Amino acid sequence: MPVNPKLKDKLSDQLFQAILELQNEEECYQFFEDVCTIGELKAMAQRLEVARLLKAGVIYDDIVAATGASTATISRVKRCLYYGADGYKTVLARLDADEEDKKGVE
Repeated sequence: MPVNPKLKDKLSDQLFQAILELQNEEECYQFFEDVCTIGELKAMAQRLEVARLLKAGVIYDDIVAATGASTATISRVKRCLYYGADGYKTVLARLDADEEDKKGVE
């Protein structure tokens, strides 16, 4: 899927290239702590968890209870999950694969 032209610019390219340079979870924490407010980081983490729960078939009320997300946030994430640029789908599939790999090692 092509990149949204409203999003793509030199500064966004630089940001995404910087993220791709991060080599481990600790570096991610350090970078995102500097780049984002704690609230922004928590909101992104919450949206990813909402996407994971939606993909797993969890109902809205249970997602609200588990994450504290508003129904508006859940609806927005659901719209992105099913009609967006497939970013959530890509990441969630890779996280699932990583989890399966870890189980195989144990």
